[in-house]
Amino acid sequence: MKNKTAVLIFANSAEKEAERKSFLSAEVFSALNEQIIKTVKKSGIEYFHISDKQQIGNSFGERFLNAIETIFDKNFNNVITIGNDTPHLKTHHLVDTLKQLEKKDFVLGPSKDGGFYLMGIKKEHFNRETFLKSPWQTNHLHNYFSSIASAQNLQLHFLEPLHDIDSKEDIKLIIQSFNTITNSILKLLQKLFYAIKKPFFEAQSILLKTSFAQNLNKGSPVI
Repeated sequence: MKNKTAVLIFANSAEKEAERKSFLSAEVFSALNEQIIKTVKKSGIEYFHISDKQQIGNSFGERFLNAIETIFDKNFNNVITIGNDTPHLKTHHLVDTLKQLEKKDFVLGPSKDGGFYLMGIKKEHFNRETFLKSPWQTNHLHNYFSSIASAQNLQLHFLEPLHDIDSKEDIKLIIQSFNTITNSILKLLQKLFYAIKKPFFEAQSILLKTSFAQNLNKGSPVI
């Protein structure tokens, strides 16, 4: 029988995410959650969305691994895990991962900050104790899992690196990226970006005006 694969959307509710990442709004995360579900549905792969309301565990690692085990307990052989903070994630990334898991042991979609936005893993290679020791939510995560795959002689496939949204700076990087993004999310991010930048530009404008006024009293401004 062909291996059964499921997608795990490990993503909090919009309200919880906005609370955790206060530089983004619940409106943005609501759009991101809606978009990721549409993306997964297009792939045709069965999926499960485990939000903060269903997650069990005291730490991120515990909650994440418990969610993965929940999918394996449903008799799936492979799990593809994704979050909701990678606007450039497309259906073809999921389909490619599905195909790669037929011949490779492990698939990683590396984030450009050192983490990963996607992980494809087979049940036979899932080791809870090893995974629990992972440096979750750090920029060492990608290298850590690459090392695990190498040490265990697992065949590892990498997807293209993408930006996820973990800081205000990431908003600018995503907007300026050449990767396509849905128009609705792009507009929301642009609105946030300019809202963040406006106070900075206003402060710089006041500083320049003050500096220029002082220089006028002393001669020509220094260039």
